[in-house]
Amino acid sequence: MQKRTNHQSWSWIILASFIILGYFYRILGLFGIICMTMPLYHALRGRGKIHCSHYCPRGSLLGKFLKHISFNNTLPNFMRSKTFKNILLILMISLLSLALSHSHGHIPKIAFAIYRFMSLSLLVGIIIGIIFKPRSWCQICPMGHACDLIDKNLIKKEGTN
Repeated sequence: MQKRTNHQSWSWIILASFIILGYFYRILGLFGIICMTMPLYHALRGRGKIHCSHYCPRGSLLGKFLKHISFNNTLPNFMRSKTFKNILLILMISLLSLALSHSHGHIPKIAFAIYRFMSLSLLVGIIIGIIFKPRSWCQICPMGHACDLIDKNLIKKEGTN
């Protein structure tokens, strides 16, 4: 198996650019679809959560900038539970679906909904990263949890063949 390059040292630039440029050019919010689908792509290809450990711009940004201001508290056990992660995943899917349904298929409104969704989830990640450890969001990230669920179901499927 080939060794994958870790892009965590610089991938934060992608998210920072997305947030800054998306504020002025809302149509760029459509690029958020890439950010949301890449982890799923890797998981469906059987690579598990490689996106989280090697590519994720959000994890890169949180790790790089919050280490200086974080209180470094441990994330509470209940937040690391599967129940909490499932609830968070369902909540995030529901909120994004609701926002997209209110766009009525208008591309600029879809772009803004995705931009707003990603901005707010980054804000939550920053708050959690300041209160707890910098990359605490990564432990409860709905995309990481979805990738983990996909990975475990792929392993089960491959085991039955």
